[in-house]
Amino acid sequence: MFQTLIDVILPVFLVIGAGYVSTRKGFFTQGHIDGLAKFTQSFAIPCLLFRAIATLDLSASFDPRLLASFYTGAFTCFMIGLFGARILFKRDWEDCAVIGFCCLFSNSVLLGLPITERAFGADNLTGNYAIIAFHSPFCYGVGITVMEILRNRGAGGVKTVSAVLNAMFRNVLILGIALGFLVNFSGYAIPMVVDEALSLVIRAALPGALFALGGVLVQYRPEGDLRAILFVCLTSLMIHPAIVWAMGSALALPQDLFRSGVLNASMATGFNGYIFASMYGRAKRVAASSVLIATGVSIFTIWFWLLLLT
Repeated sequence: MFQTLIDVILPVFLVIGAGYVSTRKGFFTQGHIDGLAKFTQSFAIPCLLFRAIATLDLSASFDPRLLASFYTGAFTCFMIGLFGARILFKRDWEDCAVIGFCCLFSNSVLLGLPITERAFGADNLTGNYAIIAFHSPFCYGVGITVMEILRNRGAGGVKTVSAVLNAMFRNVLILGIALGFLVNFSGYAIPMVVDEALSLVIRAALPGALFALGGVLVQYRPEGDLRAILFVCLTSLMIHPAIVWAMGSALALPQDLFRSGVLNASMATGFNGYIFASMYGRAKRVAASSVLIATGVSIFTIWFWLLLLT
């Protein structure tokens, strides 16, 4: 039991912790961390996703049962967050949309990829990449559509559609995924010299991103709205993976895809939750604190799900 925690989970969180402590002690400034985060999230990780999608066996990867299980769970958690925040905490509807988004958006890249790889090996990431290919488009599509409908009650649908498409296609992760699909569908292989260059960049992507994640967490302080924050943590860390587990079992999902689906669903709320809150200036404190607290708590909840999966 404890070996899973030590061998699989703690190394990932030690890198995050190193970033946190180094930044908090002043060895790295917030400017350094912001630069590293910009490099990893705007260049290295898009390169990783581009190469992964470009070389993926699409016929074997995109099992509709996996996508149905994961995204039914994600959408259900969004609705739980949206209406739970309204009914339980009497928040404004725009705040509710942000809280719903935090329940929806699991950190499938920065945490999901390294933990799945360490737990089950690099050959078992097929399901992860299938989920990631639709993750940002789906989550931003749901979140922005609902937010724009709430903000423009009674207005025409053109403004809503325009806002959704603008936000999605300015996202570099989505662009990297889209380019990967183009190369995959074209049937052309990535030239060796380009592939070697991509490999060099990709090696720095996840370790650098995890270190930057720790450094960025220094900016956040858990304060106020504790009930709403715990509500987000419970929904994202426990309810989402439970739904994926139930649906994946019912649909007889293959073991490797089943494990990827449950593990990705069990990851903490990603920084995109705070980015979404900042886009609209709503529920920023709940979003920031949810990222911080859920990331810490997920050490133990991920361990719980891994024990059930092994």
